Amino acid sequence: MVLKILLQAIVITGLTLSSTSSFGQAYEEFLKAVERGDVKVVAGLLDKGLDPDTADPKGNTALMMASRLGHEHLVGLLLERKANVRARTPHGDTALMMASLGGHVGIARMLIERGAQVQQPGWTPLHYAAFMGHAEMIRFLLDRGAEKDAVAPNGYTALMLAARGGHLEAARVLLQEDADFRHRGPQGETALAIARARNDKPLEELLRRAGATE
Repeated sequence: MVLKILLQAIVITGLTLSSTSSFGQAYEEFLKAVERGDVKVVAGLLDKGLDPDTADPKGNTALMMASRLGHEHLVGLLLERKANVRARTPHGDTALMMASLGGHVGIARMLIERGAQVQQPGWTPLHYAAFMGHAEMIRFLLDRGAEKDAVAPNGYTALMLAARGGHLEAARVLLQEDADFRHRGPQGETALAIARARNDKPLEELLRRAGATE
């Protein structure tokens, strides 16, 4: 009897370890497939029961990764499988913020149609788009209700972030929407002061034409 119980325990332990090993392999395969934008492999693993909200060790869900990398078809698949568009990383990032960082307007449109938030406390998709200088994405987000003068946790507006990066077209789009060039950052700096500190003459001229002064 004791021998039988021991044999059963060994079999159960073996099955558990096998299952754990299989899951680990599936998990690694899933993350690699998401990175590649491999819709077929991801779909197959989801069909086998993998959660569409599976995240990497840093807390980035599959939807966030696909959005950042511009894998539009994969984003479509994940949304069809009910991936959470409002999920956040430990740092507060969302899939829409990742799409904005990458300048992927088509993906941003898909996410917003499924309920992604354009405006939120703290860092916003617009801040990320401005930081990277994605003028088309900025225009799109503003059309969808993004607050042009929202202040990021570092005290900067989207216009100031665009100025810091020397993103002329991004700044132009924001100024066309009457972004506030008078806002001052933590050290009293304005977008014009940032442009001057960078010796960015075209951006400085753009801001002065909009009405910015010392």
